[in-house]
Parts: sequence; C-alpha cells; structure tokens
Amino acid sequence: MTPEKTVVVVESPAKAKTIKKYLGPGYEVLASYGHVRDLVAKEGAVQPEQQFAMRYEGIERNARHVDAIAKALRGADRLLLATDPDREGEAIAWHLAELLRDRKVLADKPVRRVVFHEITQRAIQEAVEHPGDIAMDLVNAQQARRALDYLVGFNISPLLWKKIRRGLSAGRVQSPALRLIVEREEEIEAFQPREYWTLDASAGKGKATFPARLTQFEGDKIEQFSVVDAERAGHVRDTIARQAGGKLKVAAITRRSRKRNPGPPFITSTLQQEASKRFGFTAQRTMRIAQQLYEGIDIGGGPVGLITYMRTDSTSLAQEAVAEIRQVIDERFGADSLPKSPNVFKTKSKNAQEAHEAIRPSAAARTPESLRGHLAAEQLKLYTLIWNRTVACQMNPAQIDTVAVDLCPPENPMTLLRASGSTVREPGFLAVYDNREEGEEAESNLPALEQDELVELRSLEANQHFTEPPPRFNEASLIKALEEFGIGRPSTYASIITTLQQREYVLLDGKRFRPSDVGRVVSRFLTEFFTQYVDYDFTAKLEDELDAVSRGESDWVPVLERFWKPFNERVEQTASVARRDVTTQQLDEACPECGKPLAIRLGKRGNFIGCTGYPECKYTRDVKTDSSEPEPAPELLDRKCPECGGDLAYKRGRYGRFIGCVNYPTCKHVEPLNKPKDTGVGCPDCKQGTLMERKSRYGKLFYSCNRYPDCKYAVWDPPLPEPCPKCGHAIMTIKTTKRRGVEKLCPDKTCGYREAAPELADNAA
Repeated sequence: MTPEKTVVVVESPAKAKTIKKYLGPGYEVLASYGHVRDLVAKEGAVQPEQQFAMRYEGIERNARHVDAIAKALRGADRLLLATDPDREGEAIAWHLAELLRDRKVLADKPVRRVVFHEITQRAIQEAVEHPGDIAMDLVNAQQARRALDYLVGFNISPLLWKKIRRGLSAGRVQSPALRLIVEREEEIEAFQPREYWTLDASAGKGKATFPARLTQFEGDKIEQFSVVDAERAGHVRDTIARQAGGKLKVAAITRRSRKRNPGPPFITSTLQQEASKRFGFTAQRTMRIAQQLYEGIDIGGGPVGLITYMRTDSTSLAQEAVAEIRQVIDERFGADSLPKSPNVFKTKSKNAQEAHEAIRPSAAARTPESLRGHLAAEQLKLYTLIWNRTVACQMNPAQIDTVAVDLCPPENPMTLLRASGSTVREPGFLAVYDNREEGEEAESNLPALEQDELVELRSLEANQHFTEPPPRFNEASLIKALEEFGIGRPSTYASIITTLQQREYVLLDGKRFRPSDVGRVVSRFLTEFFTQYVDYDFTAKLEDELDAVSRGESDWVPVLERFWKPFNERVEQTASVARRDVTTQQLDEACPECGKPLAIRLGKRGNFIGCTGYPECKYTRDVKTDSSEPEPAPELLDRKCPECGGDLAYKRGRYGRFIGCVNYPTCKHVEPLNKPKDTGVGCPDCKQGTLMERKSRYGKLFYSCNRYPDCKYAVWDPPLPEPCPKCGHAIMTIKTTKRRGVEKLCPDKTCGYREAAPELADNAA
C-alpha cells in the first residue's frame, strides 16, 4: 500500500524549513510567500450594489509559488493549510484554497486548516493530528476590512488629487493616526509656557549629601505655581537661609513599604513599545526580528522556533509553559522568588482568543546565554527582552522601602523641605526585568537620620523653570496612543507608521514625528470634510464591529452597508468643494502691499504666506508661528562665522532649524544643526574626501563626500572600507531588506555583487 502524501503550506520559506524538520517523510512543506490573491487594481473591485461582491486576482509576484503548490498537489492525497494563526493567515489560507479549486487540482482531496502558535515538535504534531476547517468568520472579517480600505482609498484619494496635489492618498486607519500627530503639533504650537521657580537645597550629614525641595513656606503649601518670579523666589530663599543659619532640623520621618508588581508578558503592541524605548528599534524592525525568531533559527542541529507567534493581543500563558517558567525560576533564583500560585494577567482585548498566547520563549529553559553565538546581535537583544519579561511575570513582586524626611529651620517648623529616598528590600522580579519608567529614580539612599537631629544646609538655590509643551510622538508613544484610541490593531501598527512616512505626511525629527505641510493640509481636509471618518471613537467602534464579525457575532455585509451609504453621500458632496478652500487658510492680517487678506497657502515646496489678491498682488513670505509678534532676537552661538567673523545663530528654514550667519544676505554661510558624522570611509570617486553621514530633507540618511559640491558622490546605504571582491570597486555598502536580511552590496550598479552579512546587523540599524 502506497503511503499517504500530504502537502503542507505555510507563508514563508524559513518557516517551511523548520516545520519540514519536525514532520519528516510523507509531508511536502511549501511556502506561499505571503498573500496569493488581492482585489483587482481598478474601479469596481468592490461592488456595493451587489452585496459588496469582491473581484479578486492572483498576485503576480507569487504566481510561481502557487504553481509549485498546484504541481505538488497533483500527486498528493490531502492539503494542510498551516498559514499564520491570525486573520491575515486565515484569509491567505482561504484565498489559496480558492485559487487551487479554480485550477481544479483539489478534486476530492480533503483541505484542512492547522494552527499552531509556536514552531516546536509538540505543537506542530498536535496541530497536524487535530486539523480543523478554515474559520470563515475570520476570513469574512478580513474581507470586510479589505473592502473598507478599498472603498475609502478609492474614493478619497481622487479627491485629494483634485483638491490638494496629485499622487496623494488616504487610508481608513492611517488618516486618524495622521490626525493624532497633527493635533499634537498644533497643541505644541499653541502652547504658552508659564514660569515657575523651585527652591532646592543640598543637605548633608558627615560625608553624605542629599537633595531636598521646599514643600511648605510659612505654613503655606508650595504648589507648582506658588513662586512665579525671581523677586519672590529670592525673598523665599533669603528668608530660609537667614532662619536656618546653616542648619536644618529633622521635623518628621515617614517610612513606608510598597510593592511593585511585575508586568504581564508581551503582546504585540507592548513588545513594539519596549523595543523602541530600550533599543531604538522601529516597530517594523521589531516585527521583522520577531518573525525570524518565531519561524526558526539554526542553533545547532537545524532550525528551531524560539518564540511563540508575535501577532497577539492576549496576555494568557499555557499551563505547561507556566510550569516550565516556574521551574526555571526555582532553579536560577530560588523557591523564595516564586509566588505560591502562578500570576494570572487579564487580557484587555475582547477579541483575544483563548487559544492565543502572549509572546513568550517556546522553551523557557533556553536561556539567552545559551543562544549567544547562534543569534545575530539584534536577534539576541529581542530574545533576551522577551525571555526576561516572560520569566519576570511569574516572579514575586519587588518590596521597596521608602523614606520621606521633612526638614525645617531649627526655630521655624512652619517652613518644610522634603528629602526622600528608596531602597529595594526584596528585588523579586526586578532581579530579571526592571519595569521602571524612563526618568524614574532607580534607587536613592538617605543617611540614617533621627527625629530632631540637626543636619547641615550646604546650599540653597532658587531655580527658574518653564512649563513645556507635550512632546511629539515617537514610535513607542504613538503605538500606545493608537492602542488607547482603538485605532487599528496590534498587527497593523508597524504598517500604519510606515505608510505615513512613505507618503511623506510625517517626517522624523530626532526620532519624533512631525507632520509635513502636505500632511497638515490632508489632515485638515479630512477632519473638515470627512469628520466622522477620522473621528477616534468612530474608528474604534468600526474596529469593534469588525472584531465582532471575526467572533461570529455579526454578519460582515451589514457592517459595510452601515458604513457605505453615508460615506458615499459625503464623497459626492465634497466633490463640489473648491481647491482654494482646501489649500488656503485665511489669516486675520492684511497684505502690506495691497491691503487684501493674507492666507497660508500650500505650494510645491510647502506652506507659505501669500496675498489672496494673487495674481494681481504677488506678495509672499515664509510662514511664522505668529506674524503679529515681533521677530524674536536670534539665539546666538558662542562662536563666530568662519567666513566673515560675524555672529552665528540658530535659524529656521523651510526644512527645519539650521545654523547661519546673522549677516545674511551679505554672508550666506550656513551649517546643519547636527554636524554630519564622518564614517572615515574614503570617497571612491575623488579619492580625496571621506563619506559623511547626512540626512535628507525628508529625514532619510545618506552618505556623501565631504568635498561636496566639488565631488558629488553619494550612496544611500552605510559604506564599508573594503573593496568589492568581484569588480574591485573601492567600497562596499551594508544593505538591509526584509526578504534578504543584512548583506554586503557593491554600490556599482553594473556589478550587482552581494553576500550575506548577518554579523553587520548593528551597523545597519
């Protein structure tokens, strides 16, 4: 009897290689290389008048992979669809099955769905032994999302072309995210700083010196704005100094103990946030590395999946995983580090299926130290982060002792200065994973003090402060905001951020997002004319409705019907809006040349202020934050212009801040705010200069000769001071792609030489 042959389809070749190792003979494991079918790229792909019927076509770049699967199936007995365990994976499985049915290669062969959340022998064999069917609820939820994205993009994008600029586009989820960034920028621009003062003392006992801050003066509690000018601050300081006479008395000592609990294991969003804060990884880079760890890495003896599936919003852990984690804690940190019963964390998301787990090591006994030498630097960093967080979540809370000491002038108990400190009595989970927030003091000690004891007042200063505007979003804080507002889902955060940057709606400014002029205009247009569809609550509610479809609680067509009718009416109404009403923002200021109103207008190079009487009046000027205010005095540097000897000052231009000579336009010397970093790699073109790391006006790094404009040689990727082994070109570059990873690449396009170089991952970051 001929043994049964099974074709197993996964999404990536790396995953296929790992799974093949566990399944053995009788199984042929092939990769689909991601999505195999999508909506046709033209009008009518989604037909609202026909119950939102959707027209699909095969994705050309993956056609040969579908061909290979179809060929293998002709000699096989059954098909197992083992794509990723999420809605995207479910949709890929369904689309592939539909394509294969169209090709008539399935016949009566059974088509089953297998799902595993970690690539281990136990998980894979268990999934293969208990196959199921394609979850059509998940497929329909994904179809509904794809239809909505198409309907929004296909109808709003042409409006943006007509009303603002050709080539623009809008997205259902990206547009509310853009609004978040624009509104934060407007909040920053509208911010008015307030002055306040603090009174800070340095007290001492013996060799120990510790800080204290004024909390009460003459019986009045000191709030943030209790002291708001230098005169009052000076009076308070002099009064305390006079009363203290160089000594302060210990008026009260308050001791407390508190617990700090471990955080839950990682879900997609928290992993992205933490990797951004700790390593500066982008969300996209974090997901790329996590995908590699999940799909399998050769650690000796073949590829092994090192973590569970990385797209999840569940904080649950499997019972057997918890048991293994507790055993590791017992062996490495002692039984005293274990709580009596396992810590359980409540999953916030209604849609987190219990079958899903948090992101954890597939084997807790596989420590980061044991993998050193097998993983690239960035892989080891992320694995260590996941391992530490997972182990820590099952450990005891940290026990922290705090002490607060109130000090007063010896003869005036109505004036108090407070010193505080903390010590970790029992580290608990902090021995593995420190979850203190940025800026939080790790530990500060006070000397042993007693009631009524006198200590030295070594210094007392009045310090001026100004309130600061909220910071711009960075990747971590933007992901946190998207999660809080319910915009998108964890698996989409990386693509949301990437899309906004690719469209040049936002720019990176010191790792923080700043809206471009075009991004502002697009956001204002959508907020004014499509208010409901960039509303945070509306977006979150729509996501909840789609999640309900995926849980089988509602049908997908009514969700689309409720969305489409009012949206389509809004599109038709907006078609009559004049372009000038979108791209101009009138100011309450008259033109100095003709007296007509001025307006902020969008030009080819960004926003500028121009006269509404154009073309009769051609008055223009650069945009200023507030034209009614006099021009502020330039902020001077402590060095002179190398060309004319005049003062250098910080200036702001169309592409941000820079350094320039105050004698402009007589002297046109300018410098970038951050001096280009010299790579030390010689220029292969002129053979005289070196390649400098610079930033384009859109925030992208490139490398060009320091003899520019005499030498105009430049490359986009980091250079290496070694010749190409194929053509002898003087340098190589480090190229990083999602598909190929980190490679050395010859920058000479006619050569095309490349070689894998995972050891250079840190250089490419």
